[in-house]
Amino acid sequence: MRRSPRPGSATSPHKHTPNFYSDNSSVSTTSGDSSGHRSAGSGPGEPEGRRAQGSSCEPAGFPVVSEEQFNLLSTLDLRQETQSPRVFKNFLSLLFQVLSVFLSLLGDVLVSVYREVCSIRFLLTAVSLLSLFLTALWWGLLYLVPPLESEHVMLTISKYHERVRTQGEQLQQLQAELDKLHKEVSSVRTANSERVAKLVFQRLNEDFVRKPDYALSSVGASIDLEKTSRDYEDANSAYFWNHFSFWNYARPPTVILEPDVFPGNCWAFEGDQGQVVIRLPGRVQLTDITLQHPPPSVAHSGGAKSAPRSFQVYGLQVDDETEVFLGKFTFDVEKSEIQTFHLQNDPPTAFPKVKIQILSNWGHPHFTCLYRVRAHGMRSSEEAGDSATGGPN
Repeated sequence: MRRSPRPGSATSPHKHTPNFYSDNSSVSTTSGDSSGHRSAGSGPGEPEGRRAQGSSCEPAGFPVVSEEQFNLLSTLDLRQETQSPRVFKNFLSLLFQVLSVFLSLLGDVLVSVYREVCSIRFLLTAVSLLSLFLTALWWGLLYLVPPLESEHVMLTISKYHERVRTQGEQLQQLQAELDKLHKEVSSVRTANSERVAKLVFQRLNEDFVRKPDYALSSVGASIDLEKTSRDYEDANSAYFWNHFSFWNYARPPTVILEPDVFPGNCWAFEGDQGQVVIRLPGRVQLTDITLQHPPPSVAHSGGAKSAPRSFQVYGLQVDDETEVFLGKFTFDVEKSEIQTFHLQNDPPTAFPKVKIQILSNWGHPHFTCLYRVRAHGMRSSEEAGDSATGGPN
């Protein structure tokens, strides 16, 4: 059973104060009834039992709010509304930060632009100063150099043209004189060359040996063609001329027995080795052999390269089988064009024939030239039985 309060007992006054500062407080406690009415506390002098009975028996309506509760409610609403100014303050601070960053970037850009403008301004200033300097220099030169119109110092343009024309005529005259002198010098040089050649040929034709020559065709010497090397024939130039009997391009070996020693009038054999056998006009005790070749200064194509260099001399007996070695010699083209070599004929022996064997030349790759060969000695007194071999065949 529920005990009811004593009649006449006074209940201690209980004042219900809501906790407005807690997060879970509410303005009024709501009853969980199905009608959804809100029960409010009674006045301060009202007993607890009556408040309970009044909450169940009082009809639904607006609750009664005291002045103190109303002040507390207004305070609660203000504290809840303070969150929106705080958000706004955060937004303003963020905005200020963005503005400060933007202003700093703008300041950097302005500084770089200012530097560029300063450099361009410096360049413009330098160019202006340079142009002023060049202008002043130009005017100074114009002031220092005398004007062209001065007749006493500089010539006019017409006088310049006149001088140029006069100098051109003088150059033409000098050129004509130089051409004339060149022709005169050429003619003198040609005449001197011909004169020098005549003197050289005259000297070559002179007999400086002062010894009898038994290898001379005019005294009966001849060539044994069977024991002599073949003539050199140039297929490029001599082939055409050799078809004509009246003009034989290749000289025969008999030219070495003639006193005419002109450049090109020689007997040429192929290569650098060959031989020639000379029939003497009788049996001769050979003592010396003389070779003659034009000097390089008057020689034609090939120069002295076709001259013989190393050679040997043999004396041949009547049977043509017995050969007696008479010496080995070297013809030096740097020395005289006529060189005499002493033979090693000891004891002295008379030979009807003499063989000249060429071993090398001075570098010509195709042929070797012999101009004149002389045989010196003493003719034997035994002519009986030798007359057949002594005359030309």
